[in-house]
Amino acid sequence: MMIIGIDVGATTTKAVSIEDGKFTRKIKVKASDAITAATGAFGKMILENGINISAVEGIRITGVGASRIKNNIFDIPTSRVDEIKAIGTGGMFLSGMDNIIITNVGTGTAIIEASGRGISHFGGSGVGGGTILGLAKKLLPTAEFSGIMELAAAGNLNQVDLLLEDIMDTDISFLRKQTTAANFGKMLDNASSGDIALAILNMVYQVIGMLSVFAARARDTKRVIVTGNGSSNQIGQQVLADITALYGIEFIYPKDAEYTTAIGAGLCC
Repeated sequence: MMIIGIDVGATTTKAVSIEDGKFTRKIKVKASDAITAATGAFGKMILENGINISAVEGIRITGVGASRIKNNIFDIPTSRVDEIKAIGTGGMFLSGMDNIIITNVGTGTAIIEASGRGISHFGGSGVGGGTILGLAKKLLPTAEFSGIMELAAAGNLNQVDLLLEDIMDTDISFLRKQTTAANFGKMLDNASSGDIALAILNMVYQVIGMLSVFAARARDTKRVIVTGNGSSNQIGQQVLADITALYGIEFIYPKDAEYTTAIGAGLCC
């Protein structure tokens, strides 16, 4: 039995194949129209992997564009899966853990509480990958993620952010002098595009990290599973590592974390 799970996102659509409860294949496409994205992702999955369409028993779709797909795709039974349930199911499957907090970093950020007892939306923020792209359009010479990352790799945060060492001579409590006191609170006139790119990424992932810390502490856990497109951002991971050093909350990045929602959709009944 094969089920195709499709996560119709705001910018990227992902599809996976689930066979006998196992995650076997993955693909992604980009399209702004939900129907084009979903049918394109399904077609790419079938054609690139030589799958006989008759072997597909069902399609399960989720994500922001799922509500726009009213009918079956290519006459295959197509059902819609709540996105929060899909994230929770996929997060537990990929991490091999239950009773967890999942921070799903996409265009925005959703924080999910998942366990064998149920899956619920803990909270979230509009700060995410969309924030990075939106600010880059106005502040940087590129709004492509690859270009933003290249600029940020050469950036100096001290040129843009106000750090504790700028206003204090000693550490404050457990905070080091290099800790950000105010994002974009310094912004020197000679700050480069690289400095600004790094500051954007730092601000976004600090917000994501601190919200995750609050959620983990509220549920008395020291681990957070990070999923979604933004989970593989290396600079973002370093920002979260700095938060781990300060607050003792471990951020875990499962393999194929960006496909979490599609996998969860495929696994859901």
